[in-house]
Amino acid sequence: MEITTLTNPWKIQMATLSAAALTHFSNPKISKSLNTLFTVRCSSSPHFSDGAATGLAERPWKTSDARLVLEDGSIWKAKSFGARGTQVGEVVFNTSLTGYQEILTDPSYAGQFVLMTNPHIGNTGVNFDDEESTQCFLGGLVIRSLSISSSSWRCTKPLGDYLAERNIMGIYDVDTRAITRRLREDGSLIGVLSTENSKTDDELLKMSRSWDIVGVDLISGVSCTAPYKWVDSTKSEWDFNSDGRDGKPYHVVAYDFGIKHNILRRLASYGCKITVVPSKWPALETLKLNPDGVLFSNGPGDPSAVPYAVDNVKELLGKVPVFGICMGHQLLGQALGGKTFKMKFGHHGGNHPVRNIRHNRVEISSQNHNYAVDPESLPDGVEVTHVNLNDGSCAGLAYPALNIMSLQYHPEASPGPHDSDSVFGEFVNLMKQAKQKA
Repeated sequence: MEITTLTNPWKIQMATLSAAALTHFSNPKISKSLNTLFTVRCSSSPHFSDGAATGLAERPWKTSDARLVLEDGSIWKAKSFGARGTQVGEVVFNTSLTGYQEILTDPSYAGQFVLMTNPHIGNTGVNFDDEESTQCFLGGLVIRSLSISSSSWRCTKPLGDYLAERNIMGIYDVDTRAITRRLREDGSLIGVLSTENSKTDDELLKMSRSWDIVGVDLISGVSCTAPYKWVDSTKSEWDFNSDGRDGKPYHVVAYDFGIKHNILRRLASYGCKITVVPSKWPALETLKLNPDGVLFSNGPGDPSAVPYAVDNVKELLGKVPVFGICMGHQLLGQALGGKTFKMKFGHHGGNHPVRNIRHNRVEISSQNHNYAVDPESLPDGVEVTHVNLNDGSCAGLAYPALNIMSLQYHPEASPGPHDSDSVFGEFVNLMKQAKQKA
């Protein structure tokens, strides 16, 4: 630790001092000390120091070194953590209170900047047990306050180091509440994150207005490249629900459109043997594997941008029971002849109320999607089974004649509540009934 003396830049207004104080300060030694300012310069961490000296001493806090420029022309100054550089993406807000690491590793966020409405992020650090895929696919993380310490017993490293290793940009000390209000009013916006001073605001604004996420195939960039077996079930300490399992294995082929690990774990916990296949895996090859059921997983982006996936879904309908989750739900909607549309700001969070029409109950769900199925465009025989109570959008479908079921949210709830976990048991029952009728 180094102590530096600087000339006092302030003048003491003696007239405002009491008589006793004036007498005290008349002492030449004390008076001389008032004209000296003592500053302490501590060894700074990369988290707080910007590495630049101001005067004779480094600032013990980090200064703004990043910008978020939105396509509407607004510019938000912030402080950076994680990776540095310039990145473009669609800004969406997530209302989850916990589970930022699962959100970071959810492939459904490819091409997006995730703004967390919970102001305090990073307090539990990161650990490898909570990852939902092998890497981070999102474009960046936007938060209000970055925790200066990590206090969880499961923590293996701080959030900033984790993002830096995965080349993911993050910013903090930005008004996330104001940005969220703007997104709710104007809808999701394209933005540019940058720590490069060489780029002007106008250049970044031009980048944001020349990039679009609509019509882009984001699935190909997050899917696996070859089939593989998944065998890991939910660990016993986390397996909260074991009801309704008959112990008989059912073979499920899971299409990887950006599948999350805990979806696979929950299926395995319900007794399923799972083969994961790439997004472009031909339907004929799937049938050769003789599955009892097919899962169409969650994934990022616009379902209309992946017609090859819709074609595969069409070829499998009626030949084997199918279950669609999020992107899989949207692809099923299109394969059945329905239409999908882009929502104003989407659903992202672990607190969305959904009405389960079949069971006449309300479930709090974990959701992450920017597109939805238009129920009015669906043919006769297709049943809407779940409705989002925030906006009335379609949150689930069924077509009993073809053994089809789907949800527009994440029943594995990682992160989120476990209200909808029983849907995995419903899928198992669907496969069981189809097998009995065969």
